[in-house]
Amino acid sequence: MTVSLRVNESVVHAGSLKGGEPEDVHAHKRQRILMNILIFGPNGSGKGTQGALLMEKYGIQHIESGAVFRQHIGNGTELGKKAKAYIDKGELVPDEITIPMVLDILKSQGNKGWLLDGFPRNMEQARKLDEALKAEGMKLDYVVEILLPRKVARERIMGRRLCVNNNNHPNNIFIDAIKPNGDVCRVCGGALKTRADDQDEAAINKRHDIYYDEKNGTLAAAHYFKDLAARGETTYITLDGSGTIEAIREELLSKLK
Repeated sequence: MTVSLRVNESVVHAGSLKGGEPEDVHAHKRQRILMNILIFGPNGSGKGTQGALLMEKYGIQHIESGAVFRQHIGNGTELGKKAKAYIDKGELVPDEITIPMVLDILKSQGNKGWLLDGFPRNMEQARKLDEALKAEGMKLDYVVEILLPRKVARERIMGRRLCVNNNNHPNNIFIDAIKPNGDVCRVCGGALKTRADDQDEAAINKRHDIYYDEKNGTLAAAHYFKDLAARGETTYITLDGSGTIEAIREELLSKLK
């Protein structure tokens, strides 16, 4: 099946990007493709890294759910004030406030396409977000799910080591390809340290309890959109999260066509 992608308010079929034009023209067009994407994956799956790579390649806005709250509260919007009132009381912000905040950011910052990361987190939020997007006339082009066994996801988090010279230097004691040289960074030889929350196994398990719950948790939200894809309303992509960052990226890019 040929997937249609929006390009600068026009429609270009993926197949039409191939042909007699020079390769640099193809690259230029790919950079301008507008895509709206939801991404799902457990903590430790690297979905944030993949989101950043897509933002760099296509120019779409990577919108993380926590940033939505920070922006609205920091800017003192009416929705932000309402959300803060709940947060200050230690209560969950109702969907009736959260979803309008998400939509506002998608509309104001995602005019060149967006990737939403970290929301929705349950079936009801998925249903309400779907209804809200349709009401706004916003097409959801792709839903991406990064598959990773729970044990592997936990080890990836707990195995992370941060280089004091550059936190972006990849070091993980449980991943052979990026295993550090003892207590020093494999990239530059700098000292390594751990983040306290990366070593809090109880907190990690709690977050994963929510994500891997296929009845009431985040996977239930993901599978809501999988059902929509089965009806032709969007395209659902699954990725093998056990590979390297580069392997996952290549698989993802090959399917965004």
